Amino acid sequence: MTYRGAVSDAPALPAPVIPAPVARDRRLGVVVVALLIAVASFVGVWMLWRGFVLTLAGQQVENAAFQGAAYGQTQLWRVAERVLDVVSVGFIAAVLIGAMLIAALRRRWSLAVQVAVLMVGANLTTQVLKHAVFYRPDLGVDGSYGNTLPSGHTTAAASVSAALLIVVPPRVRPWAAVLGAGYTSATGISTLIGQWHRPSDVVAAVLVVLAWTAIACALVALTPPQFPTTTGAMRLPSDADLDPTPATMRLVVSGLVILGVAAGGCAMVALTHTWNHRGDLSTRAEEVTAYLGGAAGALMASCLAFAIMLALRQAAAARSSVPGTSA
Repeated sequence: MTYRGAVSDAPALPAPVIPAPVARDRRLGVVVVALLIAVASFVGVWMLWRGFVLTLAGQQVENAAFQGAAYGQTQLWRVAERVLDVVSVGFIAAVLIGAMLIAALRRRWSLAVQVAVLMVGANLTTQVLKHAVFYRPDLGVDGSYGNTLPSGHTTAAASVSAALLIVVPPRVRPWAAVLGAGYTSATGISTLIGQWHRPSDVVAAVLVVLAWTAIACALVALTPPQFPTTTGAMRLPSDADLDPTPATMRLVVSGLVILGVAAGGCAMVALTHTWNHRGDLSTRAEEVTAYLGGAAGALMASCLAFAIMLALRQAAAARSSVPGTSA
């Protein structure tokens, strides 16, 4: 009997892998898109301030929405108050620590830094804009008690939701986006119910968080990919192995977009009606129309923002064509 040589049962070591130029180009493309979204979001915040805070017509329209919140407030406030009571400095700190812990447990150390950039940047930006940059001129409209744009409570709710979207494992991301859109909408609408804020304050807050989430996703895309260090049966599942199915991603993104567009349509109809009748907005019908339009605008902003965040986060993670590399 002849032997041609011993056959080793040891798994073969993978050859070193270098990201292809295509992967680098895709990564840079994600960064460019993310930064464009951030710039567009900040421009949107400025336009909201210019249109609804600095002009008489804008103040009149939003005052109608503000006054419309008084109808049915007694019943709605019982729920809204509980939603708003959750938001506090301690709550933001707890979520930040929890999100950083999730990143550490996933051994994604850079995510801990990126989520801190997102949460601190968004909440600090809102406070600086509200108290040091933007102002509200007294144009003779009721309720001109100072600038309230953007909403701090809505910023807090949206930022903690976006932070969790950033750090959770890929398969959970779509559902984190759905919960984030729901919680942000509930918080924003609750501030309208309690007459704490006007609709533009809520939408501006969502845009601030969208901007900082885009910046965080750009940082994710710039982070070097992590390659698997074990092989064979002992190799642990990577993020790429746990990616949500394309069908799930399409379902969630399209669902958020459809709901956001539908809410936006209602908001636009109400806004157009209120704007055209701003000479006489003292009736109950006019005030309720403006109020419901503002609530629809808050829902629109939340749904569309989290659809964009989810798509951008997924694109930033799937930045390499090499199996097992994700973020």
